[in-house]
Amino acid sequence: QVQLVESGGGLVQAGGPLRLSCVASGRTFSSYAMGWFRQAPSKDREFVAAISRYGASTDRSDSVNGRFTISRDNDKNMVYLQMNSLKPEDTAVYYCGEISKYRGTRRANGYVYWGQGTQVTVSS
Repeated sequence: QVQLVESGGGLVQAGGPLRLSCVASGRTFSSYAMGWFRQAPSKDREFVAAISRYGASTDRSDSVNGRFTISRDNDKNMVYLQMNSLKPEDTAVYYCGEISKYRGTRRANGYVYWGQGTQVTVSS
């Protein structure tokens, strides 16, 4: 059984940093690409970043490009989202997801497994 568990969310002031973590279990972690999405109240789940199986390729949305960095450690079955220069509009529940191939990673419906989410709140 695949399980994804996010952590690291919290309350932070605008301009500050935060690092999210997601630990995976139940499958060979390096066999899958990973992604981060976020969902604010009354909004659809939104793509944030994705990373290929061994980290050679990454992708980020325009809204976070230059501020957020995705990385992974396959030895620890972990994927990270380093968030810098946070803005109030970054406030959302952040989810990590697992996708079988590094293709179509910007679409939420391509992901097979999701974590339970971690809340990020950025105060102005």
